[in-house]
Amino acid sequence: MPDGVRPVLDVRDLRTVFTTRNGEIHAVNGVSFDLRPGELLGVVGESGSGKSVTMMSLLGLLPSPPARICGGAALFQGCDLLKMTPEELRAVRGPGVGFIFQDPMTSLNPVFTVGYQIMEPLRAHLGMGGDQARARARELLEMVGIPDAGRRLKDYPHQFSGGMRQRVMIAIALACDPKVLIADEPTTALDVTIQAQILELVRELRQKLGMAIVWITHDLGVIAGIADRVMVMYAGQVAEQGPVRAVFHDPRHPYTRALLKTVPSVRGERAARLNVIQGQPPILMAPPAACPFRMRCPQAFARCGRENPLRRAVGPAHDAACFWDYEAGAPLPDHPMTEGAHA
Repeated sequence: MPDGVRPVLDVRDLRTVFTTRNGEIHAVNGVSFDLRPGELLGVVGESGSGKSVTMMSLLGLLPSPPARICGGAALFQGCDLLKMTPEELRAVRGPGVGFIFQDPMTSLNPVFTVGYQIMEPLRAHLGMGGDQARARARELLEMVGIPDAGRRLKDYPHQFSGGMRQRVMIAIALACDPKVLIADEPTTALDVTIQAQILELVRELRQKLGMAIVWITHDLGVIAGIADRVMVMYAGQVAEQGPVRAVFHDPRHPYTRALLKTVPSVRGERAARLNVIQGQPPILMAPPAACPFRMRCPQAFARCGRENPLRRAVGPAHDAACFWDYEAGAPLPDHPMTEGAHA
């Protein structure tokens, strides 16, 4: 993507906390990233690393309380999403940013037909009448590959298979031609055949509609196949981000390296025990004052327990938040770091 292209979404220093009876949980701690038109950004990390919370924070989709956004900015087409009123955010959801949720069975309303649920954003955001909205809903179902779309508009969610329900969710998210599509693990609960069909559908729709996409997943293989850039998250922070090829072929954060080692081999070699990342993610009762990965990191040294590393440039459009220099095979000089990605 050319450097001169203005991002359609620019997030800086996003911070989100959850208030609990035991104190505040700092779920998102200074996340910064951008997304350019037509780009697909993959977001990976363990469960609890802050992937979904980050994206839901942008659109006001977290219940408040207990959630509270306590810092940052999220510029969408020049307007800060975090400063918008609930009414203004509702106007952005749909025509501005579409969202595909993780579980279509719990996201779709079981008492309304899929046709009604697809037509709802068309009526609310585009002011379409009944016949026009119905025709557009049929067109959307056909676009996502559901046969006999006109008849199936009258069916309820339970009458669709898991893969078909996910296609309905994609149709709803695309109904108003959004500039950005956020897909929160949309293929996690699907078998590999249906997953491949959904991924191919996303490729086709991205090429046809030219939208920017944020794809959240645990599956590094999916990201390798569809993404332009990848953002690795850990403990509510960005551990590493950069072009997919650079991050996967030359990872510069020990957490990224550990994640890649957990992917099983498909080369037909003799079966061996799967690699695992020892230990557990930290409980974030306070913003990290030291490297949150240090207790699980084979390269950890004294400085990791004193400071939380900022992201620094390690290659073209590639940065990592780590004090270890993999090129030198030694720790970085002990002096203040700068935020390489957004300096």
